[in-house]
Amino acid sequence: MNIYQHLSLQTDADNLVWLSLDVADKSANILNPEVIHELLAVCNEIKQKPPRGLIIYSAKQSGFIAGADVKGFVGICDHNTALQFIQLGHRLCDTLETLPFPTLTMIDGFCLGGGLELALACDYIVATDSSKLGLPEVKLGIHPGFGGTVRSIRRMGVLQAMPLMLTGRNLLAPKAAKLGLIDLSVPLRQLRNSAIQIIKRAPQPAKQTFSYKYKLLESIPARKLIAKKMRATVAQHANIKHYPAPYALIDLWEKYGCQNNTMFKAEAESVADLIQTNTAQNLIRVFFLQNRLKALGNKKYFKPKHIHLIGGGVMGGDIATWCAMQGFRVTVQDTNTDALAKVMQRANTSFKHRYKREQQRIMQAQDNLLPDPNGHGIAKADVIIEAIFENLEAKQTLFAEVEKQARSNALLASNTSSIPLQDIAQAMQQPERLVGLHFFNPVAKMPLLEIIYTAKITSKEVLTQAQAFATHINKLPLPVVSSPGFLVNRILVPYLLEAVMLYQENIPAEVIDKAATDFGMPMGPLELADTVGLDICLHVGEILAKTVGKSVPDSLANDVKKGLLGKKSGKGFYQWKKGKPVKNNKPDWQGDVQPIQDRLINKLLDEAQQCLDEGLVEDADLLDAGTIFGTGFAPFRGGPMHYKTTN
Repeated sequence: MNIYQHLSLQTDADNLVWLSLDVADKSANILNPEVIHELLAVCNEIKQKPPRGLIIYSAKQSGFIAGADVKGFVGICDHNTALQFIQLGHRLCDTLETLPFPTLTMIDGFCLGGGLELALACDYIVATDSSKLGLPEVKLGIHPGFGGTVRSIRRMGVLQAMPLMLTGRNLLAPKAAKLGLIDLSVPLRQLRNSAIQIIKRAPQPAKQTFSYKYKLLESIPARKLIAKKMRATVAQHANIKHYPAPYALIDLWEKYGCQNNTMFKAEAESVADLIQTNTAQNLIRVFFLQNRLKALGNKKYFKPKHIHLIGGGVMGGDIATWCAMQGFRVTVQDTNTDALAKVMQRANTSFKHRYKREQQRIMQAQDNLLPDPNGHGIAKADVIIEAIFENLEAKQTLFAEVEKQARSNALLASNTSSIPLQDIAQAMQQPERLVGLHFFNPVAKMPLLEIIYTAKITSKEVLTQAQAFATHINKLPLPVVSSPGFLVNRILVPYLLEAVMLYQENIPAEVIDKAATDFGMPMGPLELADTVGLDICLHVGEILAKTVGKSVPDSLANDVKKGLLGKKSGKGFYQWKKGKPVKNNKPDWQGDVQPIQDRLINKLLDEAQQCLDEGLVEDADLLDAGTIFGTGFAPFRGGPMHYKTTN
């Protein structure tokens, strides 16, 4: 009889104990106090009659352990509350590490955060080739807290482990095995037998603790040099005022190193301090906003296999390339064969950049993408996306024809960035079939996909399919009511235009952009305008001027007339060389930056409030999510509406 709610135990004929983790009422395993106490209890039970070995695995198909229960972090405002939970995690990992028999974690799927820290406390880790492992705590404004800062370095060495923790990136199992994070990466069919063989042989666990190189890098002079270089690298991407966690992690290692067990205690104290910060609490909020967007797209409601793109421009080609990399069969239609050739060329470059030397994956992606100048794919496709130039009549003509050729259950979508959906749908016999799929540039990097609909026209079934499709291609779906500029451009463009107004007032571009990045924006508004293209900014600005009364600075139109389009022409607000803006680090300007920052951010906040008042999205949380994942609005501030109400 199983006395545990979240675990089960079985002992096989070889006296190996198999501990299965299946957290009740959860789609994925997590570590909360209740689960940790059960794991501690089962460890104590097993110690009473030591087996030949212990193998821990997940009974859930979703993966091993997703990490600690993030809900438990919400609202923590005192050091002791946080510290008690962290110390409980330490107890569990310390207990596992000191069990008097071999221990092994067997992983199929994800193994993240506290889940990986638990695995690192075992003697061995074996994972399937498709498994993803990582320590992403820095993305929540903290760093590993269950001993992972120490054990990952002892396993991998500081030069491999610290970048993993500082970036929060995931590793596929073969790469993790190569770097020493895990012992073995195998196909699923070999997982169980490999785990059994390793724990029976019980070889010396893979640790770098006693190597000469490890000891050298752990010396005080080496730690100071390495820490200095790490801070400089982190500073290129994260301001210490905005994101203290990576710097706290570097400080921790520099001060204590991993040969000294006091780093365990210091790690716990550090996380207990960080979890209370506004940064951590706001990044946790962003984590839940992201999960809400993910939940909007349920894959089971729509299972496409073939996607057809109409339009061989840069955006259409990039959408097609992205879909091919997600494993879909993709056909690209354009009457201009030269344009199609450029699509295939750009796609091959993207495939090679993404997959490096993984030739099989490169070839698979290449096989998924096919040029289709005559549009034969229309009749076969599950999803048809139009990505031609922004002209209402051209789009109306196109969809009137596509509707006749497409399957009755195919999803018909436009990637228009400015034309109201209802205007395009007027030419269709079944306008309820049309939905907008507004991708952002660059497609491979921007996570958001605006799902544009009209309450009176778009059918609920089509909206559900579109949201599911977004999830299938690893984008975050955001339903937005069709209106000029939709949500993201509607909020972003007035902010960019305000920056142009400031520039007209003879404030240097560098000063304007620094005011924004000091606030926490990932890129200054004028550099962003140059990157997007000043012609695009002017086009959307003029639409908003006609429809919602926004003003467009005269200088923007004049620059576009002169061919100053930004990055793509080599000159806009900045000169561009080799894809980067040339900036004056010491601009001739002595004024106060705060009023500039206030004007920029208040323009964005006011527009966000107006969009919310007009009902473009369901609520303030969705607006915050769209602005963060669509514009890069400072994540550590929790979104514009959250920032507005808490400051």
